[in-house]
Amino acid sequence: MIVKPQLAKLGLFDAKVPRYTSYPTAPHFNNDVGASLYGDWISGIKPGSAVSLYIHVPFCRRLCWFCACRTQGTQTDNPVIAYVDVLKAELDLLAARLPDGVTLSRLHWGGGTPTLLNADLMRELAARILDVVPLGPDAEFSVEIDPNEIDEARLDALAESGMNRASIGVQDFDDEIQKTIGRIQSYDTTRNAVDMIRARGISSLNADILYGLPHQTKTRMTESVQKLLSLSPDRVALYGYAHVPWMAKRQQLIPSDALPTPEQRLDLFDTARRLFLWDDYAEIGIDHFATQDDGLTHALKAGRLKRNFQGYTDDQAEVLIGVGASSISRFPQGYAQNAPATSAHTKAIREGRFSTSRGHLFKGQDVLRSRLIEALMCDFQIDTAEILRDHDVTAAELRDMYHCANAEFDGMLSITDDGLFIPVEARPLTRMIARSFDTYDLSKAGHSSAI
Repeated sequence: MIVKPQLAKLGLFDAKVPRYTSYPTAPHFNNDVGASLYGDWISGIKPGSAVSLYIHVPFCRRLCWFCACRTQGTQTDNPVIAYVDVLKAELDLLAARLPDGVTLSRLHWGGGTPTLLNADLMRELAARILDVVPLGPDAEFSVEIDPNEIDEARLDALAESGMNRASIGVQDFDDEIQKTIGRIQSYDTTRNAVDMIRARGISSLNADILYGLPHQTKTRMTESVQKLLSLSPDRVALYGYAHVPWMAKRQQLIPSDALPTPEQRLDLFDTARRLFLWDDYAEIGIDHFATQDDGLTHALKAGRLKRNFQGYTDDQAEVLIGVGASSISRFPQGYAQNAPATSAHTKAIREGRFSTSRGHLFKGQDVLRSRLIEALMCDFQIDTAEILRDHDVTAAELRDMYHCANAEFDGMLSITDDGLFIPVEARPLTRMIARSFDTYDLSKAGHSSAI
């Protein structure tokens, strides 16, 4: 890593930049994409192709204060039961539009808390999904599991329905930090959930852990990471906590004076990173780690690593369909987002129409710049030959882009005939370097810290 004064000079500790899980980012979506165009995009999927499907469940039994996701709390099952009916109706709308022979390469249930569904609802929802789009060869069916909201019956339902990858949120195991962020989840509770998952033959396990939380220190970070490593996850997402109380009002409950400084955030990240590397995890992009035999590691080595709204993926499907309130779909033509509010989404589906409320139609250099940014975020480099082969741009234009980006970072990047490369010591700046290829006005949204 380069020394902090150099990082400070280049603005790392002050910058607010997108996470680039899409390009353009969601704040730049507009009303150009509605239900009719979205339906046409569904109909235009190639017959017999593989797609990904994301199911969003926006309910939680309790709302964690650190979370900026679009969720709502419920103490009863009635809203959840009604929402599953809406999901099934939305799947019926998809079924009427999908071409023949389309299968799933990836199926992911996220939220919110998908495991809030009882076992019967899980079976009903999974059955309806697979009636509409069956799992393809080597398909992956993953579910975000809250260790506080899972039991034997629900895991039986998920396993019997085909789940073969589980994802658990850890955040941090320290008691004081958990109380401060409104997320009480003991190590024993987490270990019990992992044991139940593996007892059903589900060997693939993802885990999320956060750095930059209030009261976090390098010692506490070390203790939490070591506890997480004892669970032997296949993949770990080491996300930086994004403190955006102007967007997520519940974060106002978190004391800002207890948050680490940007410089301390870098130390926390590097502390965790070193522990994962010492345990022989491969470093995946800017904030993921995976075992040597995991699909992400294979994709990285083969140059097939991708980035989407869930982070890094080895999924090669061109189409990602989002089902449920606020879900975002990606097509070769652009992005489409369902109505964010559950009430508006429900109303549209019950009226027999998609709830698509906004999106983005790719134009100009969007696809080119999306790929340039994805390449930097995944591989820390841009392969000139690949870009020239797949996109309408000249070598001279591409080289000009490289030099403009390099000029912003005091010539720290490496430019050769093969492409643009981010050296290891400059990788903390990757999101900022990616921003150099972003032509949209970043002042439209408050983004998270660059570190």
